[in-house]
Amino acid sequence: MNDETFNMSLRKFLKQVGVTSQQALETHVRTAGLSDGTLTAKVVLTLEGQEFEHVVTGKIDLG
Repeated sequence: MNDETFNMSLRKFLKQVGVTSQQALETHVRTAGLSDGTLTAKVVLTLEGQEFEHVVTGKIDLG
């Protein structure tokens, strides 16, 4: 494994996940007409063909 290649590829993937997820969440909040309260979010990351699952949960405060 080339550490530099892996690191760059991983960062590119995570940036894509972050940007597209933020856009999707913003669209949903606007479309659903949400303006206050808290959303509970969960992201499940898997690797195709691998026995791997990483779960991240958190709260998103709407203000």
